[in-house]
Amino acid sequence: MTPEVLRARTKTFAVETVKFVRSMPKDEASRVMAKQLIRCTGSVGANYRSACLAKSPADMIAKLKIVEEEADECGFWFEVIQETETMPVEKTRGLHKESNEIFKIMAASIVTLKKKL
Repeated sequence: MTPEVLRARTKTFAVETVKFVRSMPKDEASRVMAKQLIRCTGSVGANYRSACLAKSPADMIAKLKIVEEEADECGFWFEVIQETETMPVEKTRGLHKESNEIFKIMAASIVTLKKKL
């Protein structure tokens, strides 16, 4: 997967999450979870863009590690939303899967970069 494709994919992940959040209930707990989701999915995309501009392999690893952590946090919030029955599993499944896939891509990329150092 090229950096351009992954840039687009992480941005789409954030955009689709914002659309998802708009359909969540408007109670206080849902609002908190929605804000957390928007923050971490936005961070996935923004930090991946930053990683693409890294000044060195070590800098890129550090930035990709942030993306990895944020993708994992996204997965956490989708699990909480599912387990609290805030939203039906079928509405969260695709985004939850995408957060896990991005996490795995970042983890693999970090391992590859570390081998090159």
